[in-house]
Amino acid sequence: MKTAHSLPVIEVKPGREKSLLRRHPWVFSGAVARVRGDPQPGQTVRVHSAGGRFLAHAAWSAQSQICARVWNHEETEPIDRAFLGRRITEAIAARDALMGPLAGGAARRLVNAEGDGLPGIVVDRYDDTVVMQLLSAGAEAWRGEIGEWLAALPGVARVYERSDADVRELEGLAPRSGPVQGEVPERPVTVYEWVGEHRVALLADVRGGHKTGFYLDQSVNRALIGGLAAGRDVLNCFAFSGAFAFACLAGGARHVTSIESAADALALARDMARLNRVPEAAAEWIEGDVFAHLRRFRDAARRFDLIILDPPKFAPTQAHADRAARAYKDINLLAFKLLAPGGLLATFSCSGAVDAGLFRQIVAGAAEDAGVDARVRAALTAAPDHPVRLAFPEGDYLKGLLLQRLA
Repeated sequence: MKTAHSLPVIEVKPGREKSLLRRHPWVFSGAVARVRGDPQPGQTVRVHSAGGRFLAHAAWSAQSQICARVWNHEETEPIDRAFLGRRITEAIAARDALMGPLAGGAARRLVNAEGDGLPGIVVDRYDDTVVMQLLSAGAEAWRGEIGEWLAALPGVARVYERSDADVRELEGLAPRSGPVQGEVPERPVTVYEWVGEHRVALLADVRGGHKTGFYLDQSVNRALIGGLAAGRDVLNCFAFSGAFAFACLAGGARHVTSIESAADALALARDMARLNRVPEAAAEWIEGDVFAHLRRFRDAARRFDLIILDPPKFAPTQAHADRAARAYKDINLLAFKLLAPGGLLATFSCSGAVDAGLFRQIVAGAAEDAGVDARVRAALTAAPDHPVRLAFPEGDYLKGLLLQRLA
């Protein structure tokens, strides 16, 4: 192992140390004045100011525009296996303190990348199955040690890897998925969420589902919205495998119509419907384009008491922000036209390039164009097992509004 002072050094340009002093975890390639040494992808480097002041230890990635991702700001704390273990242990303990220990059959995010001081490392747990996702060169460099720590967690039967996200390509990394420890999960893992006193059974497809197999970031919002669904006709758009639909049905919804373009996601939804013993008459599953079906419903003068808009990421980068704004405006305008007076609209954006202020502006414009007066009942965000560092607003990707139509 290299000693701290034998590590390569990244020196930033004068004035570019300010973000690091505010504890922002990224160094962009344009901020680097010079590199001393020959750092390899994922290797730990020392980041110095132009005056030679130590600023951080970071993981190097020459191929990425984000060329260094900060591990820590403590010069005397080495980045090693023990460091990773401490950070993972601290992340789990913080969730247990806030949300209570993870019960059997439940699901939770254990590590949320920069939010837990572990850039590029995402870990989700589904009952006894842990799924890790390594999204940066620094995370990749410690793959073996991360897998060992996760396999040693109490009650873990298997560790599976889903490092197949597109962002790995920006780091010069090929996609990879497969078992790390234990047998391959042959079928989706059954986990449970609660809507009030009602238990909802959900299926996490860790081998082929989105993200690590499921959308854990919406767990608290599902419980909230499901608790407001009693007696309502619900329209669930961009339904994926129907988790919002099942939360609403558990909460007493009269009927839920779900629209999703992916046939495999709807097949999983139908499996969950059987698992939850949902009567066929209570739920309708429509495979198709959400925009097209919303327009058909508008032309047919359909009305719903609760509408959920949880679309995929319309703006993966800032360059897509204008196009994304038009798409968000369009779906929210159509939703307002379908919303019955007194009805509720839960609308979300997971686009990092569209911040909460802009999203609220877009939705307000859609309400105005629809001739609808609406009140904000709640501002929504990701579940507390998805923490965000104060100095890293880029991590606050999920934002939502719960609105009530007044007129």
